Amino acid sequence: MISSLPAWQVAILAALVGAIAAFGQAPYDLPLLLLAGIIGAAWIFNQALTTRRAALVGWAFGTGYFMHALQWIVSPFMVDAARHGWMAPFALVFLSAGLAIFWGLAFWAARKLSPRHTWPLILTWPAAELIRAYIFTGFPWAMPSQALVDIKAGQYLAVFGPYVLNVFLVAGVVFLIYVLRHRGILTAVVASAAPVFMMTAPPTSDTSPLTDHTIRLIQPNAPQREKWDPEKIPVFFDRQLALSAAPPKNGGDAPDLVIWSETAIPWALDLAGLALEEISAAARAPVVVGVQRRGPTRFYNSLVVLGQGGSVAQTYDKHHLVPFGEYMPFGDTLARFGIHGLASREGNGYSAGPGPQLLDFGAMGAALPLICYEAVFAHDVNTAPKRPAFLIQITNDAWFGKGAGPKQHLAQARMRAIEQGLPMARAANTGISAMIDPKGRIIASLPLHVAGFVDARLPTPLPPTLYSRTGDIPLMVMLLIGLCTAALMRRRGFRVDPPMGAD
Repeated sequence: MISSLPAWQVAILAALVGAIAAFGQAPYDLPLLLLAGIIGAAWIFNQALTTRRAALVGWAFGTGYFMHALQWIVSPFMVDAARHGWMAPFALVFLSAGLAIFWGLAFWAARKLSPRHTWPLILTWPAAELIRAYIFTGFPWAMPSQALVDIKAGQYLAVFGPYVLNVFLVAGVVFLIYVLRHRGILTAVVASAAPVFMMTAPPTSDTSPLTDHTIRLIQPNAPQREKWDPEKIPVFFDRQLALSAAPPKNGGDAPDLVIWSETAIPWALDLAGLALEEISAAARAPVVVGVQRRGPTRFYNSLVVLGQGGSVAQTYDKHHLVPFGEYMPFGDTLARFGIHGLASREGNGYSAGPGPQLLDFGAMGAALPLICYEAVFAHDVNTAPKRPAFLIQITNDAWFGKGAGPKQHLAQARMRAIEQGLPMARAANTGISAMIDPKGRIIASLPLHVAGFVDARLPTPLPPTLYSRTGDIPLMVMLLIGLCTAALMRRRGFRVDPPMGAD
């Protein structure tokens, strides 16, 4: 029995199960292993008879899960290994263990609500994931529902959003454990047919209708170590000019819009006048360019839309910045010790822009711009001033390494498209640049670490989704009511465990 094992053995077992669950995330994309891992965690939790042991199970499971899923986090520190390389293992361990605290608290609270049963995890675990997405600016990367983007279950993001899908995942696992314990293995195998189908069935194969507008996505493939090298800067800039000026492939239509990636040019906006003119002349169409922008006292990670002659027609400043990457919490104090954000190019880091805004592209419609990390947050996309016709993401995934990081980032971009029922044009420095349809399917792309361009027709948006109308408020209210009711009944001595030994 697991309950008789020493605490350290339980922790190791839970961490191993967590590492297995992480195979559900990209680049592996094996959601059945995620389901198996969650079942394993819930089963071990079921054997944890005290709140302390339950918290240990949740924390150890989360640590193993996040250390595997987020192993790409060491890559940014290796760009300048001489300065930052020593931080890499600490970053992975401390980030994983810190994120796992949310899961440890969820398991602790679940055991507090019921001394014997598994059902409170349906409330506490999704609540912990919701809090993880919002608190301390949020970091919802690698949430369980992220593993569903390639399968039929992922299409329900449009209806319920990512956090309700976490509820469904945990509820399905709790049901299977109940059946296994009280109805036997054969019944459990039969009952597992529906969850297994939902975790393996491919999405619908119908194609999205396309507009008459063509967008060109520019992927220069500038390695992060070389991106700011004075000798390499002309190489990458000229490469982007050539890609922008190239004739359409296979006799296609000339692009109506050209999109360059995040920080695509090395010069601050106020110093880039001649470069902007060259970009506009090469593209012969409006161009979206990622650029750094200097204000009187602030520095921004920005995006501009260039009109004729390289004139700046529209500007957007990134508002959801990466802690410890683009800015440092307590930056003035840490700067005294020479500690700055990894992506900072001037001073102590970037400043945040005022918030989401729409860009007007005339006949193409309005677009909501997202710079890199901003596509991680479903609730940020939901706060657009009004519904756009499409989404634009520019990013520099050269920071994220060669495998898991960029692919997980792409999965999150696809989630945002499904949730909103909107297409997304995604330009990434080193890949994966892609045109994504409103159901999250990639209709044209360039692979990682390849220089080139994609010309793709912009898909037609779907009608507003339920999730785009409601956001996360209904789930927050339901979880709060459920948790408060269960806690109140427990405190007053009412039986909150289901009858007949149910879990």
